[in-house]
Amino acid sequence: MGEVFAGRYELVDPIGRGGVGAVWRAWDHRRRRYVAAKVLQQRDAHSLLRFVREQALRIDHPHVLAPASWAADDDQVLFTMDLVAGGSLVHLVGDYGPLPPAFVCTLLDQLLSGLAAVHAEDVVHRDIKPANVLLEATGTGRPRLRLSDFGIAMRLGEPRLTETNLVVGTPGYLAPEQMLGAEPDFPADLFAVGLVALYLLEGAKPDAKALIQYFAAHGTPSAPKGIPEPLWQVVASLLQPDPESRFRTATGARKALAAAAELLPEPGPDDESIEIFDQLGPLPPGFAPEGPLKRAPGVGVKPRTTTTGTSPTGMGTGMGTDSGPGRRDGADSGGGPVEGGGPVESGGRPDGATPMGVGSSPGGRYSMGAAAPHATGPGEGPLPEPHTP
Repeated sequence: MGEVFAGRYELVDPIGRGGVGAVWRAWDHRRRRYVAAKVLQQRDAHSLLRFVREQALRIDHPHVLAPASWAADDDQVLFTMDLVAGGSLVHLVGDYGPLPPAFVCTLLDQLLSGLAAVHAEDVVHRDIKPANVLLEATGTGRPRLRLSDFGIAMRLGEPRLTETNLVVGTPGYLAPEQMLGAEPDFPADLFAVGLVALYLLEGAKPDAKALIQYFAAHGTPSAPKGIPEPLWQVVASLLQPDPESRFRTATGARKALAAAAELLPEPGPDDESIEIFDQLGPLPPGFAPEGPLKRAPGVGVKPRTTTTGTSPTGMGTGMGTDSGPGRRDGADSGGGPVEGGGPVESGGRPDGATPMGVGSSPGGRYSMGAAAPHATGPGEGPLPEPHTP
């Protein structure tokens, strides 16, 4: 039996390590399914602000891994996401090395599709990299990709908590304008997509600094060995150092990619088949695919205390479940009382280091940190309405 958080989420096993949060495989006793549960201690104020921002993001798209529900404890907070078992692009390249161009086109099309949905909400991801792009365990079938980890994402025009001259993101996947401290914008995300594409095609992390210097001094280089020219033209357009020279939108890049994919040769019968394995491993003793074998103490215990936060309007108390909006009249709607939790502005860590979130640890299937949580049961509820500046 695992520990129970807020009377609902039974923590099964940790599935990765990182800097500011903990990600567990958990059993949702209300919805009767396994989920990924990201847990954070409230003692780190900057991390908590990023956590609140991330759990406030709601984007319903098949290629985006966004939070689904949340709960709070006396000294911990948690939000849940779909459990994605196929690892990240790091695992895939680790298994196979450079991937076939046609397969890369499929992955990039899904990534750009998800990114277009993110940008449609005026959100800049700011941390697109292979470790933050997760995969369903589809075997040898068509891959299904999920863009994850919105811990440092920002809405356009949203103020930052960090100083404006601090660089926030992952070294090696930053656009030139990000390194100069420019305000977050969509073209920076597209530059990172270009670097991810090159990583998939070459099987190794690209040297972003050398690429930028070459582009600036000599213009667009010829296609690297093994990359078809039509596909390289799309990737090179994403990698232009000047943001004005890149694709302006993810949708525009996706259209160009589709045209390039049509010019690629069909895979041959001798080409290696790519299989995306289940990276999570077996369930620990006491758990089956249908859930826990025994009922754990604390399941279904109603929360009695109140947690606080910031509502979308700045004030107000609400509560509810992940199946509907929070109540503002104080009536019990199935969860515990909470203060509504609208997004709080934040930036990266005060020291400029890269925060770790779901999928961002190269050594784990997800990233995590913090000690294993214990339940004292104060409240849970739906994700708050997103804030529009």
